Amino acid sequence: MGLKVALTYNLKRKTGNTGLPDDYYSEFDSKETIEAIASGLRSGGNEVFLVEADKGLLNWFQDNKVDIVFNIAEGLNGESRESQVPAILDFLGIPYTGSGVLALSVSLNKTLTKKLFEGAGIPTPRYRLITDPAVISDDGLRYPLIAKPNSEGSGKGITMASVVRNKTELIREVERTARVYQQDTLVEEFIDGKELTVGILGNYPAAAMPILEIDFSNCKASGEFFYTWKVKEFEKEVEESRGLTPNWHCPARLSAAEAKTVKEAALKAFRAIGCVDLSRVDIMLGKDGVPYVLEVNPLPGLDPVDSNFPYIAKCAGLNYPDLMKRILEVAVERHNKNKKMALQERSLR
Repeated sequence: MGLKVALTYNLKRKTGNTGLPDDYYSEFDSKETIEAIASGLRSGGNEVFLVEADKGLLNWFQDNKVDIVFNIAEGLNGESRESQVPAILDFLGIPYTGSGVLALSVSLNKTLTKKLFEGAGIPTPRYRLITDPAVISDDGLRYPLIAKPNSEGSGKGITMASVVRNKTELIREVERTARVYQQDTLVEEFIDGKELTVGILGNYPAAAMPILEIDFSNCKASGEFFYTWKVKEFEKEVEESRGLTPNWHCPARLSAAEAKTVKEAALKAFRAIGCVDLSRVDIMLGKDGVPYVLEVNPLPGLDPVDSNFPYIAKCAGLNYPDLMKRILEVAVERHNKNKKMALQERSLR
């Protein structure tokens, strides 16, 4: 017998003439993605309720009983917005898929994430957090650098101009981030090497799926040479003439030793942040052979056409409906195990 599953999401909209940045809704999901996830879950015999994560969310869950929540909601406001839905569900005692409040809060803050990497001995590019556009220091950093909004995902705020080669360009990008995104700027050394991403699925133990390599060699017409927001937004649309479609190689073109090192770094980062169930870890394999971990995404995109995670799963032998069912299964398994442990602890008191 299937479960009653609430699918929580934020719907992607067009910015139009709102004055918002073009990438404002990039983290949110399309109707097509939401329905594809729901269809995959229904194929496992589950009853699925679509629940938009807006201000009525708390009331919905108080009025409707479900067994578990399949959460893809990115949150609406604030620096820890991705943790909003899990916080509500924890408060109400409702189980859900994916990482919890702490992991989602930390991972959205790139600087805090890198501090955890450093504490765990995980290689990450040297960096500095710029909190005041009037006070910008590049001491100890080697150009080229890349300037990013400190608390965004999905490549938001990252363009070709984000890669800077001198302090004048750095000042320009820090000022832009403060003006457009109204937040601090993470500045880190730009690593020249292979751009990789590692999908992780499961808990006992968590397992790294085949490594995906994003190859920009056929993007010369556009000048794009790394994962900017523009590439992420348009890479799978009919944009070939604009040079925005990198080649995906899965498994990545790595030696066995390199693949082992990359997967170990990804799993270490997954654990350092406190992720569960699923995640995607972005890594640059430097020409020095070091796997520099850039960030961890505990809410990886699940667009059946555009997103890296479903493609990696497909390369691992999981079709899209089976992937959705598997994510649900590992979450149910984790919650059942935690519930059993809690009951055992009570019985010993």
